Amino acid sequence: MEFIRKFLSILSAEMTEPQSYHWFHLMFVAIMIGLTVFLCIKFRDTNDKTFRRIVLICWITMVVLELYKQFEYSYSLDTPTIEWDYQWYAFPYQLCSTPLYALPFIAFMKDCKFRDAIIAYMATFSIFGGLATFCYPEQVFISTIGINIQTMVHHGLQIVLGVYFISYVRKKFSIKYYLWGIPVFASFMALAIIVNELYVMILGTGETFNMFYVSRHFECTLPILDGIYDEVTYIPFLLIYIFGFVLISAIIYFTSKLILFIIHKVKDKKQHA
Repeated sequence: MEFIRKFLSILSAEMTEPQSYHWFHLMFVAIMIGLTVFLCIKFRDTNDKTFRRIVLICWITMVVLELYKQFEYSYSLDTPTIEWDYQWYAFPYQLCSTPLYALPFIAFMKDCKFRDAIIAYMATFSIFGGLATFCYPEQVFISTIGINIQTMVHHGLQIVLGVYFISYVRKKFSIKYYLWGIPVFASFMALAIIVNELYVMILGTGETFNMFYVSRHFECTLPILDGIYDEVTYIPFLLIYIFGFVLISAIIYFTSKLILFIIHKVKDKKQHA
């Protein structure tokens, strides 16, 4: 038991809570940018087998760190005996958690329309979750070292993979390709609404359970949307939520297309210089 307690204490090692755009945050920003550039240059034209291996490695990394996070949040060393109490608010089914469920389809399926739809989702909707956290990490940093690392690696890989996917499928990254990602988002959203209702039906409202922050039983705490949640009824809030995320994903798509166009023009000029 003492060995287990020491091991858990190591996992719970603490640090001064990181601040936005200080060394800890900027270190992971640099790592993320470096890895993104490396993948987009070295593996943008790789074969499908290697592409799927890269995705698999990233997925395994995210899963291992997520398991650690769930474990870390659920045990307590404050009593003589180690106590376990699962924290339902941390259940891994938010927008930023969807890569845990989406990436296996990309890693294990060969090229097909369904995999393209998952890639389109990862390259537009999912990448936004990573970008939002990296640009404004105030709400995710705590004093536990391992959780801060998990947060930065998980959301960083969302961005890395999203950009890499755009680079990898750049030749077919059209408006039609982008639109395939919307039903994937809608499916994840629908499941979130269902599990939110099932949780309350089975376990009640004693603990917060708000997947995708769209439960009608708990307040939305996402910036901007929290104010909207307080001002309108549930259905209008849900419609605004969906429209907002679709709009942001469209902005990411058109921005990506513009960047790809500029890169293509620069390459053409160099070749004809």
